[in-house]
Amino acid sequence: MKRLKVPYLAGLDSLDLSSIGFFMESKAQREYINEINWKEYGYKPIVVFDIARSDKYLYLRYFVKGHSIKACFDKDDSSVHKDSCVEFFMKKENEDTYMNFEFNCIGTCDAARRISRTEKTSLTPEEYESIKRHTSLERKAFKEKTGIYEWELLVAIPLTVMGLDSKAMPEKILGNFYKCADETEYPHFVSWNPIDLPEPNFHCPDFFGEIYF
Repeated sequence: MKRLKVPYLAGLDSLDLSSIGFFMESKAQREYINEINWKEYGYKPIVVFDIARSDKYLYLRYFVKGHSIKACFDKDDSSVHKDSCVEFFMKKENEDTYMNFEFNCIGTCDAARRISRTEKTSLTPEEYESIKRHTSLERKAFKEKTGIYEWELLVAIPLTVMGLDSKAMPEKILGNFYKCADETEYPHFVSWNPIDLPEPNFHCPDFFGEIYF
């Protein structure tokens, strides 16, 4: 099981999201999404994420480089996993429910509180609105483009949306980070922590790693 430590960076909330990238690159914890779990989906783009937190938000900065790019969904609460997509799943210890936060390359989000892959309660419109996002791309839907592309996405998820209190943070939560693109020329299902299942499935808390605060 992989483990990471999320640094506390007090100055993040005072910065505009578009200018946080350099700060995150030098101060945040850097990790790689590079686990190929299913040999029939052997393609692996280059995927890095930086992670840090403030008193209000968990910040994630993704960098992706690989073959093709796609963003057909531009409305939240849609099937962004079919596009060029990065994801963060988390759960608090000793709880049966977990949360998924999925973002395509233009920042469209699909997120929910879940019991399983099929049983969920989607975020409210207000909760979706509270998740800050900044992409290196224009926030406009487009069909798949082939070739070599790179992009960055920075998101700030309110701790309260995840059920966390900055004044009483747990020692750790459990979670995993993913890169996928289900309906593209190069479909892939890559993870940070390995997954030992017979077929692609990210909705598997048994294979979450440890995220320390």
